[in-house]
Amino acid sequence: MSTSKFTRRSTLCLALAAAGTIALPSISLAADEPIRIVVPYPPGGPLDITARAIAEEARGDLGNIIVENKPGAGGNIGADYVARQKPDGKTIVMGALATHAVNPNLFSKMPYDPIKDFTPIVLIAQTPNILVISDEFSKKNNIKTLKDLIEFAKKHPDELNYASGGNGSGGHMSGELLKNKTGLKMTHVPFKGAAAAQMSVLAGDTQLIFDNLASASANIKAGKLVPLAVTTTFRAPSQPNVPTMAEAGVPGFDISTWYAFFGPAGVDKATTDKLNKAFVKAINSKPMVERLDKMGAVPKAGTPADLDKFVKEELAKYKDIVAASGAKVD
Repeated sequence: MSTSKFTRRSTLCLALAAAGTIALPSISLAADEPIRIVVPYPPGGPLDITARAIAEEARGDLGNIIVENKPGAGGNIGADYVARQKPDGKTIVMGALATHAVNPNLFSKMPYDPIKDFTPIVLIAQTPNILVISDEFSKKNNIKTLKDLIEFAKKHPDELNYASGGNGSGGHMSGELLKNKTGLKMTHVPFKGAAAAQMSVLAGDTQLIFDNLASASANIKAGKLVPLAVTTTFRAPSQPNVPTMAEAGVPGFDISTWYAFFGPAGVDKATTDKLNKAFVKAINSKPMVERLDKMGAVPKAGTPADLDKFVKEELAKYKDIVAASGAKVD
């Protein structure tokens, strides 16, 4: 096309646009802006891996999605960052049990309100913790079930130490709930991370741990750890022969590690529903279900209203559990 023809055509288009006959494409950076999923924990962990997998599955419906890690303060830094962003659906956080249920009851000062400062989008999955003891401890004391462990603990008050990945962790809360429901006297020994905590059980420095199911699976399979019960009201698909805590004799026990997507407060319903629809589709896709299963997680995708109700129930539950534990972070 010659320069003169191009100029005449451009001039005609501009004239028609001015007259309202045609619409020129709008120039908007916001339209091309990717969705950002903020993971408030370091790279490589279960939440980070899950967020990146969901982003890949949802790109066909939502366009470009990037994942950013903003760790610190038990997840509070990343969650607070998202709470302060523009509520346009372009920035969301991979919230979790800690950021939206435990931390608000654990920290004396919180930078955000887990209900008022967020728009619930979708619950992704729940992962049971699993109560395990070492094979050596099991054989030495003839402990094969949770009932056996409780009987042993009652005969040896204050002699058992239970490990966890840190104060306020799911493992810590599970141990305190067990003490609260059974009257057992055990000592909590927090470690810097679940790996070190599990190692202490294998070494005999501590006697039990409510471990992350995925991290415990390899040593359960190898026979080094003996599983006694899972902490949810449902059995773990990857450990179908392991009973729930309720089935094993401690009714009303329900603790899981869960994670979900939240936007800042004020995201409109149309945008929230669009995100929810795309993420539900991604979470329930065959590749994602298989990936979650390998991590010991159970997909729980539902509506924004379902997540809102769930978080409020979790907040109330952990208010009592944290109070019973006596744990606080200033």
